[in-house]
Amino acid sequence: MKLLPFKIVDDNGNPKIEAKIKGEVKRMSPEEISAMVLSKMKETAEAYLGKKVRHAVITVPAYFNDAQRLATKDAGTIAGLNVLRIINEPTSAAIAYGLSDIRGEKKVLVFDLGGGTFDVSLLAIEDGVFEVLATNGDTHLGGEDFDQRVMAHVLKQFKKAEEVDASNDKKALQKLRMEVERAKRALSTVTQVSIEIDGFYQGKDLRRKYNRH
Repeated sequence: MKLLPFKIVDDNGNPKIEAKIKGEVKRMSPEEISAMVLSKMKETAEAYLGKKVRHAVITVPAYFNDAQRLATKDAGTIAGLNVLRIINEPTSAAIAYGLSDIRGEKKVLVFDLGGGTFDVSLLAIEDGVFEVLATNGDTHLGGEDFDQRVMAHVLKQFKKAEEVDASNDKKALQKLRMEVERAKRALSTVTQVSIEIDGFYQGKDLRRKYNRH
């Protein structure tokens, strides 16, 4: 199991996330979590546009099956959106780069390394019509997985130095996750970064420096 700051529980055969929100333990389905993300995106779009957003086109990985696409559409409905279409992420990337305006036939390889997945898709584009010819990749490789590897490494070093194991403490893990993600982003532009958390676990501070290789 990944180093998650929350529990994944079985609720009548359905996976749900169990977390404490404002002092109250709640269980939420994946659709509800997605709806929360979409609601925030909706708010951001409305603030930028200065008007209400009621309709949306949502993108999903090309390998999503019908059930996953339906769940995504349900999440949009929960978020108060009228989901006009669910389209593949490589198709949306091709449209964003203006490839839909290309006349004639063209084949495009889309490389997508996201927060939780790594996808490579081959598209055929002909006069603005897209067809996904093939898709492959790793559904468990992305920015979040890099964070998990670094977290495991830091926890191992902390345990060796302080002789205590913080891997089961949810609060400590959440603090570490935030610092690791910050450090990962910083290493895109600098060669060295520090991970420092005061009172990380049992009153012990965490101090580590890492170099970009």
